[in-house]
Amino acid sequence: MNTSTIRGQKLDIRRQIDVTAAAGYDGIEPWIRDLRKYVDDGGDLDSLKRQIDDAGLKVVSAIGFAQWIVNDPEQRAAGLAEARRDMELVRAIGGTHMAAPPVGVHRPKPGDAIPSLKTIAQRYHDLLDVGADVGVIPMLELWGFSPVLGSLGDLAYVSAGAMHPDACVLPDFYHIYKGGNDFAGLGMIEASRMPVFHINDYPDQPGISQIADKDRVFPGDGVCPLVSIIAGLIDRGFCGTFSLELFNPDYWKQDAADVAREGYEKSRKVVAAAVAESKLSKES
Repeated sequence: MNTSTIRGQKLDIRRQIDVTAAAGYDGIEPWIRDLRKYVDDGGDLDSLKRQIDDAGLKVVSAIGFAQWIVNDPEQRAAGLAEARRDMELVRAIGGTHMAAPPVGVHRPKPGDAIPSLKTIAQRYHDLLDVGADVGVIPMLELWGFSPVLGSLGDLAYVSAGAMHPDACVLPDFYHIYKGGNDFAGLGMIEASRMPVFHINDYPDQPGISQIADKDRVFPGDGVCPLVSIIAGLIDRGFCGTFSLELFNPDYWKQDAADVAREGYEKSRKVVAAAVAESKLSKES
């Protein structure tokens, strides 16, 4: 459960954990801003970790927005420092990975210089070094609407070009579609380098140029061929975590427990169908 799925209900992190566990999930992907608020309000991270452990949950990742990728050296240094603080929060609650999106260059203004993929690879290497020092691995996150890290080709180039043993990627079904990618491109990324994969679906309308985060729907409720794509991932050795990430305002109007449960059941149904369709399952 990526907690964006129930963000509109404005639950604090403790309640998010309770809802996630009760719905049946075995992992949670919190947002850094919720962890910060918990700490700022006097919360104890050891206590939060105990709650997560007692709920039988694993912290599979966390969502932060440190600007590690930007061109300005001072801004980038501040972004790396912010990433370090975020990673320390994640580590304190038992997490080992964190999302690293291209925030800061994802919506350039006219005249802004876009860093080259080679430059981004070096900056990702620097971020990975911070992560290695803290004990949390930043995953290169795909944002389909971004001029950089918006394609699977970008992810493959930058993760390889970083030349770092911890380099890995965080794909997303919606963002793969939004970025105009072909899902066949997933076959070019080593399955073990996808520790987390954001699972969601999307409708056929609005079209690709207008579709936005708010249009994402539960797995199986849209037109993405999730079952065949996931079956292919399994056949190539994928054994990462699918994290349900939605931003649908209609879901935010509903009871958080109901949304979490429906998301879990529909995600589980899709993955189960993919397992049954996989070549490995048929061969066994």
